[in-house]
Amino acid sequence: MVQGTTSDAGKSTLVAGLCRLLARRGVRVAPFKPQNMALNSAVTVDGGEIGRAQALQALAAGLAPHTDFNPVLLKPASDIGAQVIIHGKAVTNLDARAYHDYKPTAMAAVLESWQRLVAGYDCVLVEGAGSPAEINLRDRDIANMGFAEAVDCPVILVADIDRGGVFAHLVGTLELLSPSEQARVKGFVINRFRGDIGLLQSGLDWLEARTGRPVLGVLPYLHGLFLDAEDALGDARADKEEALLRVVAPVYPRISNHTDLDALRLHPQVDFRWVGPGQAIPPADLIVLPGSKSVQADLAWLRAQGWEAAIRRHLRYGGKVIGICGGFQMLGERLEDPAGLEGAAGDMDGLGWLEMATVLEAEKQLVNVEGELCLAGVAGAPVRGYEIHMGISRGAALARPALRLSDGRSDGALSADGQVLGSYVHGLFDHPDALAALLAWAGAAGVQKVDLAARREADLDRLADSLAASLDLGRLADCLGGAAGEALRKPIDMAA
Repeated sequence: MVQGTTSDAGKSTLVAGLCRLLARRGVRVAPFKPQNMALNSAVTVDGGEIGRAQALQALAAGLAPHTDFNPVLLKPASDIGAQVIIHGKAVTNLDARAYHDYKPTAMAAVLESWQRLVAGYDCVLVEGAGSPAEINLRDRDIANMGFAEAVDCPVILVADIDRGGVFAHLVGTLELLSPSEQARVKGFVINRFRGDIGLLQSGLDWLEARTGRPVLGVLPYLHGLFLDAEDALGDARADKEEALLRVVAPVYPRISNHTDLDALRLHPQVDFRWVGPGQAIPPADLIVLPGSKSVQADLAWLRAQGWEAAIRRHLRYGGKVIGICGGFQMLGERLEDPAGLEGAAGDMDGLGWLEMATVLEAEKQLVNVEGELCLAGVAGAPVRGYEIHMGISRGAALARPALRLSDGRSDGALSADGQVLGSYVHGLFDHPDALAALLAWAGAAGVQKVDLAARREADLDRLADSLAASLDLGRLADCLGGAAGEALRKPIDMAA
């Protein structure tokens, strides 16, 4: 099990890299995160929903995403409450105190998935959540040491040296664990190091002497590494010299599946900017409204931030707008939540640029899809993605769909003037042909094609290569044992 001294210490990245490293050595390896809290999710092969990071780790292991890889997913709907998803299906909405009481039920689901995985794979790599040293969360813990103790699992602690204070993070975390939990920690990994490793050595020697545990490796800072984010927004590359198109997107409070915009963010000819609260809305050729976990609340936030007037002005001057999932729903005339599924029950006016209304219903739509764009002049560009939404949209706008799906359905809508496009499909920009077609529709014809899937695969291999070079594979093999340990001990023919 990989646990971190803080959130974003590198747990997800280390597990993904180890999955790829072991899979390349012939090990049947699976990722596992008992409990995840994230608004970026993916649809699984068995028709459920898991955290985006576990879908990436499955890809690294050469597997299709499965609900057993993340049996408990919490999707925050407010600062104190979340939708609870068990084995891929939403079962309830609970505030923090009620969820604490619910944890024994959640733990039963966790152990059920764990037992299936250990029976079916040579090695299961577990990712913790946040930090194991959160004293207030130790009672009934299912995400970190509570799980490790329940299944008798060894633990590696990872810390991010780029944040500063790495020795305090590691020693302090270890000190705050109980004696039995401390005994589980077999070693440390230091992440995101840049500089002269020789200047770090005295600190590593002190750490090993102080704790009696080895440093299993110091991982370098991998500049430009692209991996699907669990929650944090990826940095956009500003001021691109070859930029042909300016794209902006709002960062509303409950933004979800913002990885949909990674292809835009990484395209060398797209100047992409996230616009956060209180920031000026810059001129753009394309505005993208991403998904949302609380559509009405986020639409109210948009209006308060001045986005409605900015979009109206943008369209008046010929700009284009794309809404995905919750962003698509906002573009309609009416939003209705009669059961209070995303907050207080009630209705509100949408932005009104697509002639449709959306009603939230209890059953969530979860499906992987393929299809083609219906844009004039670029029809036929392939799209592969997934749907995760509770809203059902109806109205005249749907008679002009944005996509034709391979299962015979149509998806989304295109405004009569051709300036506004909406879709329920996450991954709308991911296929290189679809990305090029949408950028041409937005005003940048002839851009180079960017293959997000190929980039992801290349960076997973780059990460695995870095781990192989930076980790003490012998000591790591001792931690893993079994077929995984044997595979790490075998020399690799670099010429092959």
